[in-house]
Order: sequence, then structure tokens, then C-alpha cells
Amino acid sequence: MEDYTIVEKYQQSKNKTIAIRPFFNANKENMGLEQYGLSLHDGVFHEESLACLEMNGVKRYVTGLNEFAPEVKMLPKSEKKAKIKEIRSVVAQLEAELAANVVDPEDKEFWNKLTIMKPDNSAFWDKISLRCGNDPTFLDPVADPYDLIKLHAINAGGFSIVAKSLKLAKESNTPFKFFLDTAKESLSTRTELSKLRNKSLVALQNMYDSNVAKLMYVAKICDVDSVQYVKATPNDVLYENMDAYINGFGAESSKKRAASQFLEVAGLDMEELKIRALIKDSLYYRFITTKAGGWIEPIDSGIKLGKSPSECLQHLKNPENEDTLMSLLAKVEPYWNS
Repeated sequence: MEDYTIVEKYQQSKNKTIAIRPFFNANKENMGLEQYGLSLHDGVFHEESLACLEMNGVKRYVTGLNEFAPEVKMLPKSEKKAKIKEIRSVVAQLEAELAANVVDPEDKEFWNKLTIMKPDNSAFWDKISLRCGNDPTFLDPVADPYDLIKLHAINAGGFSIVAKSLKLAKESNTPFKFFLDTAKESLSTRTELSKLRNKSLVALQNMYDSNVAKLMYVAKICDVDSVQYVKATPNDVLYENMDAYINGFGAESSKKRAASQFLEVAGLDMEELKIRALIKDSLYYRFITTKAGGWIEPIDSGIKLGKSPSECLQHLKNPENEDTLMSLLAKVEPYWNS
């Protein structure tokens, strides 16, 4: 009878809670790749060395692990102390793992006793690089000391192609190609828009069900073509147009800003909504216009309402200017009632 040896092969895989993922902005031209949700062409990788700043012949690597870095020095005293403690703890751990050199973080000669993790050790830091493509690059800072170094460097801005969060990648003008994705932070960012949009849709539904008059004024303020809405406009048209606006298909293409602006307008009281709609339509019909000096005035009088719609709003809300308000309403309301 033959003897058999059973060898079990375990797949070595990294923890997948932290990853560097490709980032693309569908509203920005990127060789047509944005249409397919891609940041790079298939098979293409970006590789970048750790950022290094040189001044007067002195190199400073952007590692997030240097207590002498300007961003650490500028912290308030209490925060600075905590940050230095955190940096030394991580550096001591890395020094032990990479060089078998155990150094006490509380040692006054801490930085002098390091062999690898010194901030000016160019022989080591020059070899730290990041290579990313269309597939996620997973980091396991608990098991891999080099992943821990890369994680701190990304958070410190040590790699220009990687944003430290999805939120930063979306809001920054820097053309990031990738972002650091942690399960908790990115999930929160991704659901933020959904929550905001859902709140807006609930507000829309409530107005559609119980306050269509208010919905008409909200539509006038949100939509560029405000004069298309009158009291006879079908409710379903108001709903459909505002639903499209909330989802970024109106004047505001950013879904987040559109939903946020709709919620803000929907939260206004009827008096303010009506006056804001009045100002907008009065400008369209030229019952008020901008005259010399930038003042907005009624076409048939020299009353200065303000130099912007918001200033006009405050002027017309003032009970002392009720005559002006009623005069404009008398001109515009026939159009609303048509």
C-alpha cells in the first residue's frame, strides 16, 4: 500500500478592510475613461515614490512618522504631546519588527537609538513606494509593517496620487487617481448622499400630498426657468421636475448640492418663498431691473431694493416697505394665476 502525504496549502490573503481604490470623477474628462467608471486603462499602473521635500540640502520625507515635521510642531500643545506619543509608539513598533531593535518610546535619546526609522534615513525611505491600478490594493497594517508605513504616509499626504479619504478626493481640486478606503469612513461617505437625497424626496412627497402651493414656489426658486410654473401647472409636472432636480438633472448637476439646496428651500416659510419667487419672476418680466450703481429698482420708481436678490428680499420683508411689495405682487400675480 502506497503512503500518501497530505499537504494543505493555505491561501495567503490580506485583511480587506483597508484598501487603495481607483477614484474617478464622472464630471471630469479623463480620456473617456470616466464614462466607464475607470481611472486608468486596463493593465496600467501608477507607481510613486514617497514624497521628499528638500531645503538647503536637507531632505524631509513626508511619512507621518516624524515628530519634528512642521505639521506636528504647529499643533496645539495638548494635541502635539498626544501626536508625538502616537508617532513614537508606531516608530518603536516598526523599528522592532524591521530591525529587531527595541527602543523605549519614552527614552530621551529615542531618535538617536534608531537604526532604520530615522527621519533622514534616505537609504530606507527612498525605497518606499506605492503601486496602484484599477484593482484595489489592500493594506494590512497589522500584519505587514510596510503597509503600516504606507498607511501613515498616505494620511500625511506622502503620495500625491492618493487621497486620504473618499470625501477629500471628491471635494479637492487635486486630481487624485486613488483614495484610501476604510470600511467605516467610506461607507459613511457613500451613504451620506443617499440619506440626503432620501430626505429631499420625503420633503417633496409631503408637499405633493398636502401643500402643492408651497411646492410651486419651491419649484420656482430651484428651477432656472421659474416662469414656467403657475398655479395651474399640473401637480405631477411639479413633482417630476423637482424629482429630476434632486437627482442632479436640473440646473445643479451635483447630486449632493442639488438635494441639499432643495431641502434648504423646502424648509423656508411661505412668506419668504413667495417673496423670493416674486423677485425672481419680477426680474424676468423686468418689473424690476438693475440700474446705475448696481441697485435693483422697480422699473416705474427709483426705490432702491438692494444690490442683490438677498438684499431685495430683506427690503420687501420689512413691513415699512409693504406698498412696494404689494405693487410688485399686483404685477406678477396675474401671470401666476394664468
